[in-house]
Amino acid sequence: MRSTTPHPAVVFAILFALIFLLHAPLLRLPYFWDEAGYYIPAARDLLLRGSLIPQTTVSNAHPPLVMAWLALWWKLVGYAPAVTRSAMLVIAAFSLTGVFRLAQRVANTEVAIAATLCTAVYPVFFAQSSLAHVDLAAAGFTFWALSAYLDDRPLATAICFSLGVLAKETAILAPVALATYEAGRALLGKQSGRAALQDGVKASNRNGSLAPVSKSRWQLAALLAPILPLALWYLYHYLHTGYVFGNPEFFRYNVAATLNPLRILIALGLRVWQAFGYLHLWILTLAMFLAMLLPPLKDFGFPRDRIAIPVQMIFNVVIAAYVAAMAVIGGAVLARYMLPVVPLVIILAISTLRRRLRHWPTVAGVIAAAFLVGWFWNPPYGFAPEDNLAYSDYVVLHEQAERFLEARYPMAHALTAWPASDELTRPWLGYVTRPVKVFRIEDFSFEQVLSAADYRDHFDVALVFSTKYEPPPTLIARWRTWQDLKRRFFGYHLDLPPAVIARMLGGRVVLSQERHGQWVAVIEMERSEILNARQYGVMPQ
Repeated sequence: MRSTTPHPAVVFAILFALIFLLHAPLLRLPYFWDEAGYYIPAARDLLLRGSLIPQTTVSNAHPPLVMAWLALWWKLVGYAPAVTRSAMLVIAAFSLTGVFRLAQRVANTEVAIAATLCTAVYPVFFAQSSLAHVDLAAAGFTFWALSAYLDDRPLATAICFSLGVLAKETAILAPVALATYEAGRALLGKQSGRAALQDGVKASNRNGSLAPVSKSRWQLAALLAPILPLALWYLYHYLHTGYVFGNPEFFRYNVAATLNPLRILIALGLRVWQAFGYLHLWILTLAMFLAMLLPPLKDFGFPRDRIAIPVQMIFNVVIAAYVAAMAVIGGAVLARYMLPVVPLVIILAISTLRRRLRHWPTVAGVIAAAFLVGWFWNPPYGFAPEDNLAYSDYVVLHEQAERFLEARYPMAHALTAWPASDELTRPWLGYVTRPVKVFRIEDFSFEQVLSAADYRDHFDVALVFSTKYEPPPTLIARWRTWQDLKRRFFGYHLDLPPAVIARMLGGRVVLSQERHGQWVAVIEMERSEILNARQYGVMPQ
């Protein structure tokens, strides 16, 4: 059967064609949130200045591999959002091919096809596929590295994990966790995880799903090898900036401010939810646990194969490492940080369904359909717009409002918050044709708007927008203790509605738009003589 399985290049081509067609309506969208705030400026600095350290934005110490990839595409094809998003789709297809190859190695081709398709349509993976972030690339290299690790190929393991950490530093979690796992078993005098795979080889080989493996003394070195390129990158970053882990504010927000036991406990629960329940993942997890109550099906008198227990342990070690580490670090508890482990959960679940349910393809199809619904349906709990197509609602709203502002108030000074402040001042992000002068505040909470009212002479218009998605009110959302915890640990705030902001600033709403729970508005200050003078470049005496 191994000779009849598709070549990885064929799998990649099919997957790229599929996701490219699905993303075609999104390719020309301007850049969104962290794209505009960090990754695109960093890649553009590399293209124009040849600098691995961003110059037009504050460095976060993220390794430069993905930014170099984007700069290469811009150099060869041209700078445009469609080029950027196509380049990221190549990475997404590469990552999905890694999922397919890994699932095929540990299970079989049937499981690989179903798990890969479910991963491709999982809302977070789908939304991130064309966004210029680094997490999907790190996840893709992790999948390929795990496949090489299970095949006992130390050099390929070291290379793939090293490329992963050069895409994003947190990719070091998987190899370090596996190295710790292997070392722990050795200290306890137990058979190593790699050697223990021999126990499941015979059953797996019957379906050609896992080639025989051998214990390799080089595997531990391969797992530790990615530490070197990451250390060299941090040394380079320190020599050029004076900081190892990014600027002090970045380090404070993502590490120093997160080391609170209560916050870690809450974040741990959120990370478990993101790994097993977020955006309809709970349907897959529930189906897996219910299936485990049934006996295995038999083919030709033999129980259907399962993923070898040592392999399951390896998957679980990586999943646990990400859940635990991401509960400790990371100021924003974003779901994309869990992309390296969610496909592992999907592979384990799909394999369980196939082993125990005769009509498992139907169940897998229902799960995939639920993931598809998650592209468009915003859940009844808080989530980041970048986790489904809500990000496109944000981009369209801001594109329309900022073009309106630019056309109607060409010389105005605009009050706004990040990331709209970057969208207005950097035309190369795709929102405006020329820079607009801005007066920036942090957000549109009562405190920030009240402080801005004291400086109303500094701006003529205000571009206000929802800085986060607010779900419909629920019992837990109204729970004051939960709201206080979110404010204390996760920077939660309530944005005032446009009409209230207009009253506080002494202006009137001239444009207001809303899409699926997100909104944007333009407010004109009631000082028409100053505004008109600025539009024509003449200030009144």
